[in-house]
Amino acid sequence: MPTTLASAELVLDVRNATGECPVWHAQEQALYWVDIPQKTLYRYSPATGRQHQWAAPEMLACITRGASSHQWFAGAQTGMFELDTRSEDVLGFRRVASVPHTQDGMRFNDGRCDRQGRFLAGTMVMDMAAAKPLGQIYRLGHGGALTPVLSGFVTPNGMAFSPNGRTMYLSDSNSAVRKVWAYDYDTERGLPSNPRPFIDMAAFLGRPDGAAMDTDGCYWICGIDAGLVHRYTPQGRLDRSIAVPVKKPTMCAFGGADLRTLYVASIRPANTTEPDALDGGLFAIHLSDVQGQPEPACTVF
Repeated sequence: MPTTLASAELVLDVRNATGECPVWHAQEQALYWVDIPQKTLYRYSPATGRQHQWAAPEMLACITRGASSHQWFAGAQTGMFELDTRSEDVLGFRRVASVPHTQDGMRFNDGRCDRQGRFLAGTMVMDMAAAKPLGQIYRLGHGGALTPVLSGFVTPNGMAFSPNGRTMYLSDSNSAVRKVWAYDYDTERGLPSNPRPFIDMAAFLGRPDGAAMDTDGCYWICGIDAGLVHRYTPQGRLDRSIAVPVKKPTMCAFGGADLRTLYVASIRPANTTEPDALDGGLFAIHLSDVQGQPEPACTVF
């Protein structure tokens, strides 16, 4: 398997139950992410080392920036919400769209903005052992319109868009699926079509979790359960694998002033018994030869 000399360093020992969806805020030069079951939004400033967190009324699963510096959008348990981070004491939390879950016990999971500023996110059954393919991908539109665009997923994950925005990548990280697909993406209408196999993770270590895109059009995805972050070329060839000192890295995101730092969130399993275990921490991988693709803000709402 291809390897690299790059290594992951611990940034914060936050012990997230399920750290997810890191997003770099270029204006603030800060990283935001969530801990899903703990219903918490985090902010970290590398320049100062300062960390802050906000409590939310329900589970936050995926986040994306809004048009203003303090505005965010989140896929949560019961719908999509607008978040306001102006107050360090209370998180603004306003529903913009309810989600028509097909059964009880579902929530949003992974999500991302396309290059045109549309927020897309997928839902899942929280009982992952049930392995029910009831997850759908929704697109948030003007006025809070929530449109389903894909269906049939157990645990939709790994959403990312190519630099030109014309290819959408999407994974299903359920252990019975473990695949990543590439879709043609209609940038005018915000519609994915023509799915085709991109990566069969059964041939590699780990399950495909959250992903990020670099300026070369390469797809970085966390290999959860294997403690690895993989980079695949646009042709689906494994280019490198970087070890993270935890078993369950969840999602990666490029950050830093030059977008050459790959931040990685992780899970701390409930049965973790070693007090010094790094599981649930936030990690950074410094890459001199790779630059991340900036993530657009949600501007169509």
